[in-house]
Amino acid sequence: MTFKRIALLHIIGFLVVIIFSATPWYFLMLTVAQLIFVPITLQLILTKEHRLYYYFAIPAFASIFILQTTTTTEWDILLAATYLLFTFVVAIYGFHRFIQRGFIHLEEFSIDAGMMYLFIGGMWFFASVTEINTGFSPILTWLTAIHFHYSAFLLPIFAGFLGRLLKTNSYKIICSIILISPIIVALGITFSPWIELISVLLYILGIYGLIILAVKSPFNSKVQKILALISFGSLGITIIFSLLYAIGSVFGFLAVSIDFMLKFHGFFNCILFALFGVVGWSIFIPKSKEIELNFPISSIRGKYVIGEQILSNNLGTAHYKGLVDDMEIYLEKRLLSETITDFYENTSQYRLFSEVNWHTWFKPIAAVYKFISRNIQQLNLPFTNKQMEMTGEIIAVEDGRTNTRAWVRKIDEEVIFVALYSSHQRSDKYYMNIALPLPWSSMIGILELNQNGEKLVLTSKGGNDSDAGIYLAFRQYVFKLPLQEQFLIEEIKKTQLRAKHQMRIFSIPFLTIDYVINKQK
Repeated sequence: MTFKRIALLHIIGFLVVIIFSATPWYFLMLTVAQLIFVPITLQLILTKEHRLYYYFAIPAFASIFILQTTTTTEWDILLAATYLLFTFVVAIYGFHRFIQRGFIHLEEFSIDAGMMYLFIGGMWFFASVTEINTGFSPILTWLTAIHFHYSAFLLPIFAGFLGRLLKTNSYKIICSIILISPIIVALGITFSPWIELISVLLYILGIYGLIILAVKSPFNSKVQKILALISFGSLGITIIFSLLYAIGSVFGFLAVSIDFMLKFHGFFNCILFALFGVVGWSIFIPKSKEIELNFPISSIRGKYVIGEQILSNNLGTAHYKGLVDDMEIYLEKRLLSETITDFYENTSQYRLFSEVNWHTWFKPIAAVYKFISRNIQQLNLPFTNKQMEMTGEIIAVEDGRTNTRAWVRKIDEEVIFVALYSSHQRSDKYYMNIALPLPWSSMIGILELNQNGEKLVLTSKGGNDSDAGIYLAFRQYVFKLPLQEQFLIEEIKKTQLRAKHQMRIFSIPFLTIDYVINKQK
């Protein structure tokens, strides 16, 4: 069934609902989202995933049609549950898209999040139809279902499409605001009008940011740009009235009534935002900028305990002195400090003294994690910031990659790291490919090597066409983690190096390790 036929089918179904609906008119605001905006928007995303439509969507939309054209019956719970199941399947599909990619391409994650939020809308719709006591009035329960169909489903998806056209640093901030705002709104409705007011202020920043980005974005046609601007612009109007309503809730006066919000938002959100947005993005669907991850992955996986025993069944026959055989594959050695080059090519001849510094905000998490890491003997960093010597050895292993060697590091005979070093090439660039076996999985660090004078910088932060990053490999999935790491290595004097290893999560620093590295005499 083609996109046009699917759209026509849903439009006809909604028109029939209008004629025979037995519910108040304002309930059609949710119905039009369920029968037109949700299915058409999904068709813009799913492309070849038609099974989702045939097996789950058709029964779900038929259930909505029956619910809105009949009076209350004993079958209403089953009909609402059918739609709830459909939203759950959509959420699973969004999550599946996400775990195939991980924390990369924010614009695609925005689309994934919209699909996952739809399930929350389905739950609130189910609660409304079945009259479950949510602690709120029936009208607020129903309005929350609307919120998660429009602001939490359509808006993140439209923002994702916009990010495919123009992804700037400001887009990352704006899109992040759009993604967290639905949750803050829900928390505000549940716990405090002040939180609700904060969520509306965040929405204002996000929505007006999208309007500015839409003005700057290179749309496929002028018509599409106009429709997108009308769509985002309508939210710029309705959000002001939402702000007045939130202020009234905080200070105890009626600035805007719910009845006015129903009528006003009904027109602007249904017609100008949703309809113009769906039509506009249907004209041309921006192509995803995703690049398939295609680099060698270690085949070694751990179980409950990693430690040195992880290597026993995977030992190789080669003999390695260093983490790399020849630094020339990464950089021109003549431009680097001789000691840095020698350290990587003859690592076993050096002693490492480390000073681990957990950042204050992360220390409670680090303290809890220490109990786990001590048992699995991997990523087992000390909690103290006292300088301690890390002893180690380099062992040849076979894990399906090229010239893999394990660097086992210990402190007082307790295993701290088991890291499997290899390399891979993409185009004309070589990357350091490091795997850390974990229980039934593997953490992979793909590092770019760059020069800073005679210093060496190894970083997991690369450009859009770079493999650099930190990933988690589990079964067939390779998931990019929201972690970044950087090593800065410099020569203090001949045969002595200083290194700083910094770790961040969501760009927030949480760990710094300072090393002093001395060549043995």
